[in-house]
Amino acid sequence: MELQTIWFFIWGLLWAVFFMTDGFDLGIGTLYPFLGTDETRKRVMINAMMINAMGPLWDGNQVWLITAGGVTFAAFPLVYAVMFSSLYTALLLILFGLIIRGVSFEFRGKLDDPRWTKIWDACIFLGSFLPALLFGVAFANIFQGIPIDEKGIFQGTVLTLFNPYGLLGGILFVLLFVHHGAIWLAIKSGGGLHESAVRAATRIWPVLLVAAVVFLVHTWFATNLYDNYLGNPILFIVVLLTVAGLLGSRVFMAKGAHFKAWFASALTIVGATFFGVIGLYPNLFPSSLDPKWSLTAYNASSSPLTLKIMLAVVAVFVPVVLAYQIWAYTVFRTKVNEQELTY
Repeated sequence: MELQTIWFFIWGLLWAVFFMTDGFDLGIGTLYPFLGTDETRKRVMINAMMINAMGPLWDGNQVWLITAGGVTFAAFPLVYAVMFSSLYTALLLILFGLIIRGVSFEFRGKLDDPRWTKIWDACIFLGSFLPALLFGVAFANIFQGIPIDEKGIFQGTVLTLFNPYGLLGGILFVLLFVHHGAIWLAIKSGGGLHESAVRAATRIWPVLLVAAVVFLVHTWFATNLYDNYLGNPILFIVVLLTVAGLLGSRVFMAKGAHFKAWFASALTIVGATFFGVIGLYPNLFPSSLDPKWSLTAYNASSSPLTLKIMLAVVAVFVPVVLAYQIWAYTVFRTKVNEQELTY
């Protein structure tokens, strides 16, 4: 298998793992103003995001984002340059959102003032909702093609990205993450908040199902993602596994098997990511103006020597990060209780 193809797969895998792990954190933050109806609930949700559930895990989740960006820079430098120029505003807003979210967790409890806490409560929501939405908008636009010319210069404005298909991708990502987060919150909480999280996951599911179907249908008309699947029908197993994960999350929630429901939801997110990645191949950053101007795994990659060295590094350190996260999730698998409520 060619090095470029291997790195294309690794690139997609890193984004899929990031969306799977940090998705439920963003989802809980998006649910925060709706389920956090009193101070105790809010603090449980913050602990579910930051301390009991996310303190030792949150940094690990962000590592996948940094690694995905680093791989884009090192393995496909031309894609990195064009992506961060054409999607600059959207990516900067994502960065600001993630920074504000992290700061909010730390600053919210510094003053005993309702106005102070309301400001940071709003920041927790915005710092979770905006990245979820904008990640979806960005990737949906990549799926359908970005208006870049032969020099890789973006021919449009930030509003160009907020087209119907891009917005649909953003809505789908938000729903995926919110559903994922509601299931995680059901796992980590008890009492009334647990029941509210279960209801939220149950009510969001049919909306997510409709959004997913609409997105798949719109993808047929707005993109060329299905070309690879029609050329190799065996690839449709990715779509079937994604659908199975989505249906399984609903079945397991109905049975009260919340851990199984979360893993099914995780499969849905990973499958949805790979649906787009496989459909893109070999394109990494397709041009909607002329296919000849698209950036692919072959015309935008680093030298073979660089790819070989990086492959050795990834083979050593990615299993280490995975082992750490598995250990951390195992150690902090218990529910958040009121005795553990700290900032």
